[in-house]
Amino acid sequence: MIGVADEPESLDPLRGYAPLGAAKVFDGLVEHDPVRALRPVLAAELPGPSSDGRSWTVRLRDDVSFSDGSAFDSADVVATYRALLVDSAPLRSRFWMLAGVEAIDKTTVRFDLTRPYAAFADLLVLGVRSESDIRADPAEPPVGTGPYQVAEWVKGERLVLAANQAYFAGAPAITKVTVEFVPDDEVRAQRMREGKLDGTELPARLATGFAGVNGLAVVEHSSAGLLAVSLPDGPVTGDPAVRLALNLAVDREALVERALGGRGAPTSLPVPSALAEFVEPGAAIKPDLARAREVLDAAGWAAGGDGVRSKGDTLAAFEIGYPVADVTARDLVAAFAQAAREIGVTITAAPTPRGSAAQGPRLVAFGDPVDPDLSLYPLLHPAGGDLAAALDAARATTDPAQRAAAFRALQRAYASAPTMVVLAAPTHSYVMRENWTGYEPVVDATGADHTWGAWWNLQRWAPR
Repeated sequence: MIGVADEPESLDPLRGYAPLGAAKVFDGLVEHDPVRALRPVLAAELPGPSSDGRSWTVRLRDDVSFSDGSAFDSADVVATYRALLVDSAPLRSRFWMLAGVEAIDKTTVRFDLTRPYAAFADLLVLGVRSESDIRADPAEPPVGTGPYQVAEWVKGERLVLAANQAYFAGAPAITKVTVEFVPDDEVRAQRMREGKLDGTELPARLATGFAGVNGLAVVEHSSAGLLAVSLPDGPVTGDPAVRLALNLAVDREALVERALGGRGAPTSLPVPSALAEFVEPGAAIKPDLARAREVLDAAGWAAGGDGVRSKGDTLAAFEIGYPVADVTARDLVAAFAQAAREIGVTITAAPTPRGSAAQGPRLVAFGDPVDPDLSLYPLLHPAGGDLAAALDAARATTDPAQRAAAFRALQRAYASAPTMVVLAAPTHSYVMRENWTGYEPVVDATGADHTWGAWWNLQRWAPR
């Protein structure tokens, strides 16, 4: 039994379920291994691009069936990916480069792109649905080829998965997996102490309490997910001087120690250290309170008698939303608010329900463990200028060195004119009972759900 904080809105990969693959109920054409390399799953071999990079051809396995007994072939792949071509498709922006998909024969598919895109193969982890299932548009759950089937889903409580005994790669040794949805960190920790969970992700300060407990293991994963304070357009948070000053006010190393218990990497730029080949080592926003105050003074933000700054009738004050019952988020916002007070900016913490579409400044998580474009383009391209130019340059080339250079240019531009306050790349801590073999660490994404993180290869685990 696994405890996770967040419940998916849907189990449909076409609506965003398991964006990194490892969907348990579904397979992709390929999957990522622990070192971010691709390997075939429903594909018979790794796909390759044409000489001009405008198409990719994929040969398919011929020994795969869906959980309802129907055979898998190219028609299912075509139906799945054509569903993404509709403008209203939830994942249309992620597959912006996809122009069409055609079945060459029953075991061969060709993807046509609007232009070459180096990271296209990484997107082929998308879970493939049955053509007939898509046409029927059934109630949850849809049919997949994966190692597990959905036995029960009680929304708001649990998801029960049963082993697919006809799975083409062999039925999982763990025949039943129950995923409990427990948003409160403290409650998950308590259920772990009571023996009601076999594994869960916890904030570092809670996970350390399980270290040394007989029969339990505490493991840590590096993460490509970054935590940041969003600063949307507005009289305070949209001011470039306020944005830069807030970045200069934060001592990120102290923040990681205080709010994350030292479990994480202080980070001021939007590319995580986990994607080392894209990182610009010479760019960073270092803490400098004196300069932060100078920046605000020069922009007309004057300090009042109480120390709080204002510009005309506008106070330098705003709220930051964060998920209620998220201990890490609460502590990060508190530490950030304390840093902001040092330069005359007042921040109020505003806990909000998980999954709410809260407006205004908030603590956000973003990042992709495979390729930075997938998270940074929608986040930073709207800012325009040098940020948009660097992102467009990265998309315009398939040369790895040129792509890396474009992302390094992005970081240099961001360091001089930040659009948010990137704080840290937190380490993810998991507590697990030592009842199985097969666990392998991976680089985590922004969250810790039941499809990725410690559980990404659960179908390959075996009881001790």
